[in-house]
Amino acid sequence: MSRILITGVDGFTGRHLTALLAAQGHEVYGICHSAIVRPVEGLKEAYVCDLLDALGLKKIINEILPEKVAHLAAIAFVSHGIVEDIYRTNIVGTRNLLDALVDIKGIDAVLLASSANIYGNRVSGAIDELIDPDPVNDYAVSKVSMEYVAKLYQEKLPIIIVRPFNYTGVGQSIDFVIPKIIDHVLRKAIEIELGNLEVERDFSDVRDVVSAYATLMSTPNVAGQVFNICSGTPHSLGDVIALIKDISGHDFKVTVNPAFVRKNEVKMLWGDRSKIEALSSAKPAYTLRDTLAWMLEQ
Repeated sequence: MSRILITGVDGFTGRHLTALLAAQGHEVYGICHSAIVRPVEGLKEAYVCDLLDALGLKKIINEILPEKVAHLAAIAFVSHGIVEDIYRTNIVGTRNLLDALVDIKGIDAVLLASSANIYGNRVSGAIDELIDPDPVNDYAVSKVSMEYVAKLYQEKLPIIIVRPFNYTGVGQSIDFVIPKIIDHVLRKAIEIELGNLEVERDFSDVRDVVSAYATLMSTPNVAGQVFNICSGTPHSLGDVIALIKDISGHDFKVTVNPAFVRKNEVKMLWGDRSKIEALSSAKPAYTLRDTLAWMLEQ
């Protein structure tokens, strides 16, 4: 059993990771930006702290004395309206966390959640970890910058960087496209407005994503490495809509609202999962159909 700290513990991914780690017997502590309204399953204790509060963050870290850390806290919505907040939280907040961890003895894993969004637009083919970043939006630039900040601490901390591709599941905000569509279906809406329908994404189930995170944090000799977290299979938004209609039996009209089409939209994002499969032979447990069915059951 390890004492594990998760930042962003009350977020979509944090909740699923907490439940998994607690079920494995770990003692899970969390940091969140504001008081938790809905209980987080498996969480031993939560601390409220803004990652920009370096002194407050250091005090909490010294109290918890974590053995492993999963840094999930971030502004993760690409279209977030306040650009300055994206950079402050994702870069400065991460630096404050790493700075607070440096003097803690016995830390054997610090997992930092970056994003496959840093790869930008690729014409075709699966993207592996050797592809150079080519960010096309502020969120992606902030995540590339976070990775460079991490390099400053690489010799002091056992840092693992993960680049998750798109993933979804129960509990994700309807700001994201699949939960938005699911919400319309559950409400029996007959029409939905979306952005670009021609985009292709590599969608994973959040349960597979947090399983990969837990595996990496418990695997020796992976510090200093970068791992794609993905399914290895691309799907167009049209494919997703067709699957949702088929599973739910509910038909609806889809219209494209130009206001929802992002200027710097990444057209295709498809991952190569060879590296993590070489480390752990476990395949994703859930197909996209499984994930959508799970979400439609709620």
